[in-house]
Amino acid sequence: MGMRGVVRRAAKSAAAGVIHYSGLRRAMASYVRHQSGGRRILIVSYHRVVSDFAGEVRRSIPGLLISHETFRRQLEAIADADYVFVSMGEALEVMSGSRRARRDLCVVTFDDGYRDVYRYAYPLLKQMGIPAIVYLPSTFIGTGRRFNHDRLFHLLRRFQERGHQPLCDVLPAPASELLATVLSGRKTVSAALDDFIGEYPTSTQVRTIHALEERLGGGQELLPEQGELMDWDEVRRMARDGFEFGAHTQGHVVLTHEPLAVVEREVRESKARIEREVGVPVRDFAYCNGWYSEEIIRVLARHGFRSAVTTEDLPNHMGGDPFTLKRKVLWENFSRGLLGDYSACLTRCQMDDCFGVLGLRGPVPGRRPQYLAPGFAAGLGGPSELEVSW
Repeated sequence: MGMRGVVRRAAKSAAAGVIHYSGLRRAMASYVRHQSGGRRILIVSYHRVVSDFAGEVRRSIPGLLISHETFRRQLEAIADADYVFVSMGEALEVMSGSRRARRDLCVVTFDDGYRDVYRYAYPLLKQMGIPAIVYLPSTFIGTGRRFNHDRLFHLLRRFQERGHQPLCDVLPAPASELLATVLSGRKTVSAALDDFIGEYPTSTQVRTIHALEERLGGGQELLPEQGELMDWDEVRRMARDGFEFGAHTQGHVVLTHEPLAVVEREVRESKARIEREVGVPVRDFAYCNGWYSEEIIRVLARHGFRSAVTTEDLPNHMGGDPFTLKRKVLWENFSRGLLGDYSACLTRCQMDDCFGVLGLRGPVPGRRPQYLAPGFAAGLGGPSELEVSW
């Protein structure tokens, strides 16, 4: 962490201490509750729950990771803040006004279906009696495949380990630009990947992976060992214990980058595959990258979905749109104080959105313009770059 990061962490930790111990945190929580329409509906989002954060962070995207211990302590902090854990369906009933709640609500969600959620989060949630929903990219479950973002992270780290090398002129422009950004030190691997995935569709990501792998000489070691996903038996086991599952596209696709024919297929087929494999209705959706459009919302509604979650860190309001649900994306450093250890007061202030009330952070908007390819319309078939690339 650079000096700027140290200063920022120190300032946030100090502010959290003042807010928490002065009683301001409770006042802010009451303000958010009132502004939300009488009840707070907190939706928290996780990706990977790991046994050894310090070891895993050396080889995986840090923002996707949280240790088993910090995960447990965050759940306890949410309960201590007087939230009650509920299913997505129960939260939607309260949000719509068809059901009343005596206390604020919290919904626990997981994106992507990583196997370490099954190994470490699932037993703890079951022990604590906390419901949760997992959003699955259906064509990845039960395979040995890895997500594009995990593969790209692994490849870029391999280039860093080899040291700076002159870029090859035959690399496609997106691959050359991404590699140059990382090797020059202009951005961290995680920051460069965030920008890259936010700019380019899945087909370009796949071509970039192939180009970087070829430049590294190929080989099985270029597929990351980490980041394995659940299989369908594990999904069914969790479903039998009452855990819910939603759709997260077929292939972890940022839908705003794709033609509407691809959106239609990704939505329809992801829902159908999960329902076929698990034998339960799938009515909830998570936008990859948290990005959505009015066109995507219309496709979801047409296929019988009742809700969709973003990654916008804002309060949910009573009577709000169930297809633009706000979530707080959590990871290890969300709860780390000045000395790098777990901070209870910082965690509580984060959960109660104190820094948002004070205007000290701004959420990243999820609503984006929809890519509309000439000749494509919702519901039409036809080949796509996704099909060609995969």
